Amino acid sequence: MPAIGELDWPAILVSTFVAGGLGAAWYSPVLFGPAWMAALGKRPEELGPSGGAMAGSVFSCFIASVSLAWLIGGLGVDSIAGGAAVGALAGFGIVAMTMLSDSLFSGWGWKLYAIQTGYRAIYLVLIGAILGGWPD
Repeated sequence: MPAIGELDWPAILVSTFVAGGLGAAWYSPVLFGPAWMAALGKRPEELGPSGGAMAGSVFSCFIASVSLAWLIGGLGVDSIAGGAAVGALAGFGIVAMTMLSDSLFSGWGWKLYAIQTGYRAIYLVLIGAILGGWPD
């Protein structure tokens, strides 16, 4: 595994903001925001201020980017397709499956599961593609 100083920090920062930007679009009224709110059984005013939640979400994207950078570097992946494949394995093979267990026990319903998991799995594919294809 690469040392922390060997990670490609510009690629990590770009992938973090791409993942955060996807989240802003994903949960917006243009894409899945209304369906997400309905699946939660909430109205926007019930969620309260979103600044802290958004900061936490971007932080989680950063940690995911750092983690995938370590994994991709350790595997020697150096292509967009290879990085996307690692991201897909992490997103669909790990995140979606662990969230499935949460969904089944908490009674989220399939719509909420698909919206929540779809965002995370797709952002991991994008992060992986950026990290894998970032020029040296």
